[in-house]
Amino acid sequence: MSDRPLRLAVLGAGSWGTALAAQAARNKLDTTLWGRDGAALTAMADTGRNAYYLPDVPLPPELKYEADLARAVGEADLLLVVVPSHAFTATVRQVAPIKRADVGVAWATKGFEPGSGRFLHEVAQEVFGPETPLCVVTGPSFAREVAQGLPTAVTAHSDRADFACEVARALHGPTFRVYTGTDMIGAELGGAMKNVLAVATGVADGMQLGLNARSGLITRGLNEMLRLGAALGARAETLMGLSGLGDLVLTCTGDLSRNRRLGLALGQGKSVADAVREIGQVVESVQTVDEVMRLANRHGLDLPISAQVQRVLHGEITPGEGLAWLMAREQKPEYPAV
Repeated sequence: MSDRPLRLAVLGAGSWGTALAAQAARNKLDTTLWGRDGAALTAMADTGRNAYYLPDVPLPPELKYEADLARAVGEADLLLVVVPSHAFTATVRQVAPIKRADVGVAWATKGFEPGSGRFLHEVAQEVFGPETPLCVVTGPSFAREVAQGLPTAVTAHSDRADFACEVARALHGPTFRVYTGTDMIGAELGGAMKNVLAVATGVADGMQLGLNARSGLITRGLNEMLRLGAALGARAETLMGLSGLGDLVLTCTGDLSRNRRLGLALGQGKSVADAVREIGQVVESVQTVDEVMRLANRHGLDLPISAQVQRVLHGEITPGEGLAWLMAREQKPEYPAV
């Protein structure tokens, strides 16, 4: 066995991809960051910073940059895909014919495949086939704080426990704790659905409805996540852990969350288009909410908070009308009788 460090290729040079690449490089992995914008990668190599996404965070000098996808993938022992969910399918299809057969694929993308509502592990299984180990990395983690080396805990889930451990070892460090699990459905559902619920709490805070309203929306939003998870076969403890409750609380309360900021802007009377333009990055909830409701409808589930977020984002109702509708619902037990 070679004594050389594991060679990791991180595919996607946005804020989260850059942060995870920096984390791996700090772990002394031979880490290469690939992105579609060659000029931006050259600037990152020259300045040691990602000027657009993380301008004030210095990156490890050991981190390498590569604009040629075939070269980045071909030289890697492990791949970590970190692109927006709408670009995930196209990216893994590009990767499949150029990666070595023995190289596993992990991703830190949160969301569903737009249009089909498929989980990303379903997409990856179809593209790579049954022989390629797959893993999702998710949890409460703002890219800026990870890039700064602030304490963070996430989880890596794979249906192959040994591969989850391999991915965890690659990223685990003194300030970045990585747990492992085998519930890919639960891990991916939590990471996607929390973005929808963060819009609701952002709206409430934007309308200055108080901390009681925020807490109620988070708690009832978690209930929606658990009920959808049960219908899909997810484990409840996964959704009560880092990838579910942990990510939900962070995204609903932290102003670094793009989805929360979208809700804040809507609650202050701005349009969806203006809010997204001001944020200046992909806001996953705009697409994810449709996939969440597609799954809910398929399983005959009533998810009132998610449903109202969908109506607001589609411009069917105002944020105030959505919250008024939620408060006007009939009185009922918090949990149905068993």
